[in-house]
Amino acid sequence: MTEADVIQIIREGFITAMIICAPPLIAGTLTGLAVALFQALTQIQEMTLTFVPKFVAIFVTIVLCLPLTFQRISMYAALIGDKVIRSGGGL
Repeated sequence: MTEADVIQIIREGFITAMIICAPPLIAGTLTGLAVALFQALTQIQEMTLTFVPKFVAIFVTIVLCLPLTFQRISMYAALIGDKVIRSGGGL
């Protein structure tokens, strides 16, 4: 396995992690912004109002993005498997 192969595996790992983590982070951020705006407009300062909507939005986003997550992880695992096979099994 060459240095270029290792760099490609690391790069693909970072890209895969960003693609998997982006949808829930965006959903949580947008929900938090909407709740903060709602709280500022109505002056309701309930602590559960900040956590429950974000939790629900992130959970729903994770469930909806499971096919994308599985596809990206399987592509990454196939890339690593291909690199190991090409290098003859030795590292």
